[in-house]
Amino acid sequence: MALAEGLVEEGGRVVAGCFGVGEDGGEGVPGGVLEDAGWARSLVGMPDGFSFYDLRHTGHTLATRSGATLKDTMVRAGQSSEKAALIYQHSDLDRQQEVASGLDQLVRAARQKGKEKPSGADLVQGA
Repeated sequence: MALAEGLVEEGGRVVAGCFGVGEDGGEGVPGGVLEDAGWARSLVGMPDGFSFYDLRHTGHTLATRSGATLKDTMVRAGQSSEKAALIYQHSDLDRQQEVASGLDQLVRAARQKGKEKPSGADLVQGA
């Protein structure tokens, strides 16, 4: 069962419709609605210490890993400042390795391209 379906079915109220919407963009979640929803945590098999508020961090991080820009994440979360959006974005070792690999590929491609074309120094030496 999907999280959203479970929240609507079990609670008898539309709480799930508020996910992903923030201050500027719509419904929003009233303070404490999800934090007091122990029934929802158990319904989806999450431990007692799990906080639905943590999903904001997860959502922002996964959105940026999928290619979303900072502005994209701000719109999705209904945030009006970059500072607020950046608080929720995190980087882990896997992501840092992906970034390093991407940079390595770019450098290798540029070096290979440089070998194929004469540089300014090559042109002067050949003159």
